[in-house]
Amino acid sequence: MRILLAIVFFVFVACKEEKKYHDDLRPSLTGKPELIKDILEWQRNKDAEFRNPETSPLTDLGRKDFEGLAYFEPDTLFRVAAKLQRTPDALPFMMPTTTEREAEEKVYGIVSFDMEGKTHSLEVYQSPELMQQKGYEDYLFLPFLDTTNGSETYEGGRYLDLRIPEGDIIIVDFNKAYNPFCVYNKDFSCPIVPVRNTLNIAVRAGVKAYVKDGK
Repeated sequence: MRILLAIVFFVFVACKEEKKYHDDLRPSLTGKPELIKDILEWQRNKDAEFRNPETSPLTDLGRKDFEGLAYFEPDTLFRVAAKLQRTPDALPFMMPTTTEREAEEKVYGIVSFDMEGKTHSLEVYQSPELMQQKGYEDYLFLPFLDTTNGSETYEGGRYLDLRIPEGDIIIVDFNKAYNPFCVYNKDFSCPIVPVRNTLNIAVRAGVKAYVKDGK
């Protein structure tokens, strides 16, 4: 019996000692399944929006052939808790669009975050006109450019929809980045992404470049 106990103790100690040579340095997956589920739900809703003739930017012909948008695989590394620095003294300005129209916007604040070993900052905008509409009182607009533009994603950059947080931390999930509607239909007028909002990294998250068959 003593011999058996000694063997069990030896095996237990050996396994315990071995563990220190195989420490699990991978990021904790706590909460990530819920985040992935949220991103996939957003993708399903986006595709449903494009299938619905009342909300789709696609032409009738484009909607007929539509099978779904092309997305990058969900990656929670592109979901960041950014620091929001509000700019209450900023004055409204006219943002150029893809047509002769100009969109009145105001810099609501600057969001700063770390990604791929670098600190980045982007301006977030608020439309004085849109904020008067029900449901858009706390809406923020975040357009951005990155190094995937023109190859994996639309050359003119992509958009993010945000909501004003109660504090100074705002969640920015690039998995929910989408293309301007003018990519799908020239009858739409879309704000041009300011060069100031350029990220010198590849944001492989969100909606990819659009091709007719959606693949």
